[in-house]
Amino acid sequence: MIDIFGRKKKATPVFPLEVDIHSHLLPGIDDGVESVDDALEILRVFIQLGYKRVITTPHIMAEFYPNTPEIILGKLQLLQEAIKAAGMKITVEAAAEYYLDEGFMQMLEEPSKLLTFGKNYLLFETSFLNEPVFLNEAVFKINALGLQPVLAHPERYLYIQANPSVLHELAERNVLFQCNMNAINGYYAKGAKKIAKYLIKNKMVSFLGSDCHNMKHALQMNETVEKKYFHRALELDLLNNQV
Repeated sequence: MIDIFGRKKKATPVFPLEVDIHSHLLPGIDDGVESVDDALEILRVFIQLGYKRVITTPHIMAEFYPNTPEIILGKLQLLQEAIKAAGMKITVEAAAEYYLDEGFMQMLEEPSKLLTFGKNYLLFETSFLNEPVFLNEAVFKINALGLQPVLAHPERYLYIQANPSVLHELAERNVLFQCNMNAINGYYAKGAKKIAKYLIKNKMVSFLGSDCHNMKHALQMNETVEKKYFHRALELDLLNNQV
């Protein structure tokens, strides 16, 4: 493995974490990888880190990334074929990361078309700046559908950084939290690192995710796995390996 400075470095296995549930590794459909070759290079880093399965989650955003299950699953098949041809020992599946907007609220009216992971986990994100006015309504609808809402990278939202009590309110509404691994090492700035530690201290992390978009993110993961709070997170009742 090569680190961010171009130096050779041995990968540190992410034991006992074997499944990643948040990444952007389907080429050309969001702000993640641009090519199959890019995805394969990143997946080689995942293998070195000890991962056996990756559930990649392209953005679905009405305005910017209007992806559909057909688009996502078509790209997934393309990547799976490339993995097989390369003889790589890793399984890649796909769900989605839904942006909480009016388009998503409409999608909740047709739950059969939603891309979930595991039995019923639905990964969603919100605006990074302001708490959506229909956040609670969306959570209520997701729960009413028999799906399990999972909020992606809550540590990155400025409204949560300003008011961590939002986390407890959402937890009371049956929302699980997926923390980005690289938030632990300060990759997303101090505010996100602070909330990541808060989530870990309060045992509120259900999933650790890479949120990997590119090789830089993948190489940063190798730095994260050496951090104290990453190992504290591994002591929690994480659900990664159960999906």
